[in-house]
Amino acid sequence: MKKFLVTFLAVLISGCGTSESIATLITVKDQKIGVDTKNPDELLTVNGSIHAKEVRVDLDGALTPDYVFDHYNGETTPIDYRRMPIEELQAYIINQGHLPGVPTHELLSNNGLDLKKFSLTLLEKIEELTLYLIEQQNQIEILQNALKMRSPSSLKNATDRAPEKPLEKIEN
Repeated sequence: MKKFLVTFLAVLISGCGTSESIATLITVKDQKIGVDTKNPDELLTVNGSIHAKEVRVDLDGALTPDYVFDHYNGETTPIDYRRMPIEELQAYIINQGHLPGVPTHELLSNNGLDLKKFSLTLLEKIEELTLYLIEQQNQIEILQNALKMRSPSSLKNATDRAPEKPLEKIEN
């Protein structure tokens, strides 16, 4: 991380022009570096946008959402996890206005977004969505097979029945 900060600051300094403008742009306080802020609250705090070709977030032992598939396959999961039945999920969304486990707009507005935690939450929801989709496809195939199993004669008889009274033409 220190190599990243040194490289970042070197690039930043070389692009800033005179050293007088750099002094007003960078703050070091309590071993924390601030760019365009007087009160850095993290190792590096930037008051503005950061442009990068790539960002890597170390997960440092974070639990990836593979437990969603473990639970689906009947395996034990390292956490207490239960995927909601679709009807329960629908009711939750109607009542709460967001997905379970996903922070609300208000929470995100007040607290910001923890990129690592939020990315893992989104992955969990994608995995859940994939399982709902698989279950839906299985239901579709069951229904298609049930339709194929019906005898063609019973289908023909049901569609060929003529109404007892023919439809009358409606004229204006």
